[in-house]
Amino acid sequence: MSEPVIAMKKHCSVDVEAGQSYWWCSCGRSASQPFCDGAHKGTDFAPVEYIATETGNVHFCGCKHSAEGPVCDGAHHNL
Repeated sequence: MSEPVIAMKKHCSVDVEAGQSYWWCSCGRSASQPFCDGAHKGTDFAPVEYIATETGNVHFCGCKHSAEGPVCDGAHHNL
């Protein structure tokens, strides 16, 4: 599998609503970061669904290297 594009070297804070689905861009090519806009077509990547368990702010991964999937784990500090 190829490496994702580093969209940003930081997290992306988003207000989410409990019970709602959000489709996180895993390839880094989307113009709608941190969410998918279909730019992954033709790559090995696919969007990852994040379902908010509570209403609040989530730090989505912007570098696409988080071991926690869509949620930032600080991996951008090592890039």
